[in-house]
Amino acid sequence: MAASAPKVEATPAPQLSGLQLYSRFAFAGAVCCSVTHGALTPVDVVKTRIQLDPVTYNRGLIGGFRQVIANEGAGALLTGFGPTAAGYFLQGAFKFGGYEFFKQQWINQLGYDTASNYRTAVYLASSATAEFFADIALCPLEATRIRLVSEPTFASGLLSGFGKILKNEGVGAFYSGFGPILFKQVPYTMAKFVVFEKVVEAAYGVIDKNTLSDGGKTAVNLGSGLLAGFAAALVSQPADTMLSKINKTKGLPGEGTTSRLIKIGKELGLRGSYAGIGARLFMVGTLTAGQFAIYGDIKRVLGATGGVEIGK
Repeated sequence: MAASAPKVEATPAPQLSGLQLYSRFAFAGAVCCSVTHGALTPVDVVKTRIQLDPVTYNRGLIGGFRQVIANEGAGALLTGFGPTAAGYFLQGAFKFGGYEFFKQQWINQLGYDTASNYRTAVYLASSATAEFFADIALCPLEATRIRLVSEPTFASGLLSGFGKILKNEGVGAFYSGFGPILFKQVPYTMAKFVVFEKVVEAAYGVIDKNTLSDGGKTAVNLGSGLLAGFAAALVSQPADTMLSKINKTKGLPGEGTTSRLIKIGKELGLRGSYAGIGARLFMVGTLTAGQFAIYGDIKRVLGATGGVEIGK
């Protein structure tokens, strides 16, 4: 009787670390942000028009779509697609990759148990730091996008618009909105990641993650991302409106960014700061849900499973 073949146990996939791991986080973040923001360019065009000209665009999101198409044609809804996709590819890499990286640094400094006990503070600090660096990359392309949307005849696209601003107004023009973008994006990202982490933690408190299918995990990420997006939109809406305003036109001679922001804030008031909130809730809720779903799926495909989770 032939001897039975020895049983060979499957070798678990090696855990990634260092550059191999964080480059995958960055790539997943770049793709999820670029795809979602690019796909929602038409909504962003209408939202920006409502913010910049609420007297004309006063019929809500659906009415705004009809107005833009009637006045400028359907192609106008894709205005700014180039800088949106490119800008958020860069921003997404820094945001998601940076969030995972800085979270790990806090864990290293505090120790796992302490970081887990104070995980909300770790989430807030990690997301704020990551977003600061992400905004340095995003700001020039966001300034170009807003100029293209607010002035349809300004340039034909990303490269021509970027070059025209650089030539006529200098590098400083790209960062005239850096203050508002920080005021918008940092609270936005802090709310986004904290709410997402908390909702996921609550979901897995009643669902066994280890027995959940990949489709089920994607659904959890979608639902958690949707709630995170709503929270992030409400927190960051006033700064988003001010960012649109300050990038619409260049400042007066000798007028600093701070004085421009104060003037814009007084002109807008609280109600004006929330112009376009309906469109933005729809936009941010949808794109945030999509981002976390795509991010989670890409991480699984790339084997980027070495991230440290500190939720209980």
